[in-house]
Amino acid sequence: MTSSQKGAADDRVEQRAAGSPGTGFLDRFFEITRRGSTVPREIRGGLVTFVAMAYIVVLNPLILSSSADAAQGTLGFVQVTAVTGLTAGLITILFGLVARLPFALAAGLGMNSFLAVAVVKDVTWPEAMGLVIINGVIIVVLGATGIRTAIFRAVPAELKTAITVGIGLFIAFIGFVNSGFVTRTPAGPPVQLGHDGSIDALPTAVFVFALLLIAILVARRIPGAILIGMIVATLIAIVVQHFAKLGTVGDPHHPDPKGWNLSAPELPSHVVALPDFGLIGQFDLVGAFERIGALSATMLVFTLVFTNFFDAMGSMTGLARQAEIGQPDGTFPRIRSAFVVEGLGAVAGGASSGSSNTVFVDSAAGIAEGARTGLAACVTGALFLASMFFAPVIGVIPMEVGAAALVVVGSMMVAQIREIDFTHFSVALPAFLTIVTMPLTYSIANGIGVGFITWALLSVLSGRGQRAHWLLWAVSVGFVLYFVRGPITALIGG
Repeated sequence: MTSSQKGAADDRVEQRAAGSPGTGFLDRFFEITRRGSTVPREIRGGLVTFVAMAYIVVLNPLILSSSADAAQGTLGFVQVTAVTGLTAGLITILFGLVARLPFALAAGLGMNSFLAVAVVKDVTWPEAMGLVIINGVIIVVLGATGIRTAIFRAVPAELKTAITVGIGLFIAFIGFVNSGFVTRTPAGPPVQLGHDGSIDALPTAVFVFALLLIAILVARRIPGAILIGMIVATLIAIVVQHFAKLGTVGDPHHPDPKGWNLSAPELPSHVVALPDFGLIGQFDLVGAFERIGALSATMLVFTLVFTNFFDAMGSMTGLARQAEIGQPDGTFPRIRSAFVVEGLGAVAGGASSGSSNTVFVDSAAGIAEGARTGLAACVTGALFLASMFFAPVIGVIPMEVGAAALVVVGSMMVAQIREIDFTHFSVALPAFLTIVTMPLTYSIANGIGVGFITWALLSVLSGRGQRAHWLLWAVSVGFVLYFVRGPITALIGG
C-alpha cells in the first residue's frame, strides 16, 4: 500500500469513528461526518430545538384566535393549533431535506402579531392569509432568481457579525421577558427587574434555576446539557405548580400577575387529541385588494415581504455562524435552496391560515447542543407533526424553562462581537445600532434596516463610498420606505 493510499484509508477510519452511528446513507446525504457531527448528536439537537420552540404550538393559536377581523370573523383556537403543528412540521422537514441545515421553521411571532393587531382590522382573515401567500410567492421568486443571495452577499462582513450578535441579545431579551425576569413598568424606565424591582414570582424562580442548571451543565461540557436542564426544570415546575396552584398572566378571567407566562405546567388529563384541519385552504388572494384598494393592499404586502425577507436572512446568518458552517463571506451551504424553502413556508402558512412560517432563532438551542445538519431539522419537524396529536403534553413545558435555554444560547452568540473592529467609527456605529436596535424594538428586521442605512450614509459621508455595495444602497432606500410606511399608508388612505 502506498503512503497516499494509507493516508486515505486512515481518513476513512477517522470518518467512521467520528460518525460511526451515521456512516451510510444518512451520513452521506446530510454530510454529518463532514460537519463534525454524529447521528445521535443530530437527533438530540433536533429534540432540543423542538423543546425550545414547543411554545409556538400554544402561543400562535392564542395570538391568531384572539382578534376578530373586519367582518367580525375569528379563527378557531383548536384549528389553529392543528395547522401550526402541521405546517411547521412539513416545512421544517422539507427544509432539512432540501437545504440540509439545522434550522427549524414555524409561524413567525412578528408576522402573526402584525396580522392579528394591524392587518385584520381592515380585511378578513381569509384575505389576510391571501396577502401572506402573495408575500411568500415574492420571497420564493427572490430566492429562486438569486436576488436574495445577491443582497446577502452585498452585506459587509462586519454587519453580518453584528446581526449575529444582535440576534443573540434579542433572543436573550426574549428569554428575560418571557420568564418575568424583566417586566414592563407603567411609569419610569421601560422595563424593570421582576415585579416591582424584585424577583418574587415562583415561575421566575424556576427560570433562574433552569438558567443556572443549564449554564453549569454547559460549562462542565455535559453531553445533552441544554436538554437535560430543560427536562429537569420542567419536572421541578410541575412540582411547584402542584403545591402553589398558580394561574397564568394572561388568563382572561382571573389573571395572575405572578403566575406562569403562557400555561401552567400541570400533568394533562389526557395525552392524545385529534387535530382539526378545517382552516386549510381558507384564503382569498384578491379580496384585500377589492376591500381596501390596490395601493393600500400593496403597502401591506410590502411590509410583509420586508419583515419576512430580512428577519429570515438575519436569523440564518446568525444560526449559520453559530453552527460553524458559514463561509468567510458569510454565506452557507445551499443558501439559495434555504431561501426558496423559507419562502414556501410563508406560502404554506397562508394556505393553512397558520400565518407565515419562517426560520426560528430558537434553532440556536439545538445548534448549541451539537446539531449541524438537516437531520436535526427533520427530527424537529417530525416532532412538530406529532405535536398535533400530543398538544396536551406539549403544553406541560412552561415558557419559563424554554426562556432559560434562550438566554444561555444568546450568551454564546454574543461572543462573536470580538470579530467586529470598533476602532473605526464608520464601522462601529452601524454595528452598534444593528446590535441594540434588535432587542430594543423586538425586531430583527428593524436592526438590519438601521444598520444598512447608517452604513451606507457613513460610507459616503466619510469619503469611503466604495465600501457600500449598490445593492446595499437599494435595500437601504427600501428600508427608509419601510420605516415611514405609516405616513405613506395614511396618505394613500387619505
